[in-house]
Amino acid sequence: MCTNPELMHDLTEDYILSVSTPEQPLLAELNRQTFLKMMNPRMCSGHVQGRLLAFISRMLKPASILEIGTFTGYSTLCLAEGLANEGLVHTIEKDEEVLEFAISYFQRSELKEKIRSYAGDALHVIPSLPGPFDLVYLDGEKREYPSYYELCKGKLRPGGFILADNVLWNDKVLATAGKKDRSTQAVQDFNARVKADPEVENILLPLRDGIMLIRKKP
Repeated sequence: MCTNPELMHDLTEDYILSVSTPEQPLLAELNRQTFLKMMNPRMCSGHVQGRLLAFISRMLKPASILEIGTFTGYSTLCLAEGLANEGLVHTIEKDEEVLEFAISYFQRSELKEKIRSYAGDALHVIPSLPGPFDLVYLDGEKREYPSYYELCKGKLRPGGFILADNVLWNDKVLATAGKKDRSTQAVQDFNARVKADPEVENILLPLRDGIMLIRKKP
């Protein structure tokens, strides 16, 4: 019996990958190049989480998606897979060099016409976007999660969904005592705010670093 939790996690992930639909070649290359060329490459959604995003998008068939935090564009391409015929993903990234890298992969994808990229602070860009959005994917600056939530909820159609990544924050959110960094506090505040919000219903999925699935009530 394996008694090493990290090894057991690796074995479980290997098994999950072995019985799942294989990664598309462009996404596999994007993931590899992210790990070769970027700092903090684990910020890339990767195969399993990317498939979940694609499946959710395909089930909803959204006409409009808002993504906060493009990084190298893996999640953007996955979300775009399920768009309605004339649908668009609007994706925001504050790091222009990283966004240029992502755009180079968007241009190689058959989905390139469905993606609109914006460079800048999401808190400034979001109010300029018309909406309403059917689906929002939050994966930007963790310290701004509470602010993102309020802005995005206002742009979300009734019955629409928000997916928020990293809501377990390397299990730091489990700490109930001691000094906490601003990001941990913000993620804890975000989780508590969503739970207490009478306008939504939610569930936290324990996939990778935690994904909060939120539905705005009609």
